[in-house]
Amino acid sequence: MSTAYAAGDIPEACVGCSMEDARTTASKMLQKAIPVSVWTDKTDYGHSDMIMVKGQVANTSGFPVTITVISPLNSIITVDQLAVAEDGTFETTLNTAGAMWKYDGTYTIKANYGSAEKSNSVKIGLSGGVAYNTPPTTTDKKCAVNEISASGQCIPFIISGGVVTNAMINTNDNSIVIEIDAKKDGTLTITPSTKVQKGIFMVLVDGEEWDDVEIVANKVTVMFPAGAETIEIIGTYVIPEFGTIAAMILAVAIISIIAISAKSRLSIIPRY
Repeated sequence: MSTAYAAGDIPEACVGCSMEDARTTASKMLQKAIPVSVWTDKTDYGHSDMIMVKGQVANTSGFPVTITVISPLNSIITVDQLAVAEDGTFETTLNTAGAMWKYDGTYTIKANYGSAEKSNSVKIGLSGGVAYNTPPTTTDKKCAVNEISASGQCIPFIISGGVVTNAMINTNDNSIVIEIDAKKDGTLTITPSTKVQKGIFMVLVDGEEWDDVEIVANKVTVMFPAGAETIEIIGTYVIPEFGTIAAMILAVAIISIIAISAKSRLSIIPRY
């Protein structure tokens, strides 16, 4: 964090200091005026670097600071709580060598202190790893950062312990199929709208019926094990609801073909 000051703007707390010391003092004063601030030692890293994260809390209240790291895939890869020093500072180190950090792109480091209003974030870039290409969808509709596109529908989700790599809607089974890369035990929560899916009653993990699940209306939380690859959310309805319509069209088509065929046979029978 850096702030430019004119000569006449030197803080009173640093009268007689050099210009560089004045800037440093002013920067610290500015940090203390913000509810919570967070920064890193650099903006760009490789996949075997250590990220130094530091921050400042304006008014300490005994709570820890919660640090959350979000990957370019919009999944949570790290959550940690840090003790705040008496002077309001906190710091930690993040290791980018882990498997959860393998994708290139922009990572967001969020700091939260007690409430949603007391939060801030910093973005850093990783390069030299695996390039992530967003799976193609059937529509150009763009989803929000906390949503995954499944056959053109945007579905809100939160994941820890892994990353979501793809999703699709299975109209044959009235289900939403989510592909994940789970490096350790974790949790996936998805909340499809009732326009996308209704009557959720079962979850499969890698094709097996799963009991470690919480279903509240259309909010589904699945506790998955390390190594899990596929989570399927099954309901009584999923869009597009083509099954009944397709059956009706097929029935009408068959009847029409039979009628036309019968008429054609009658037309070629010789009359006496």
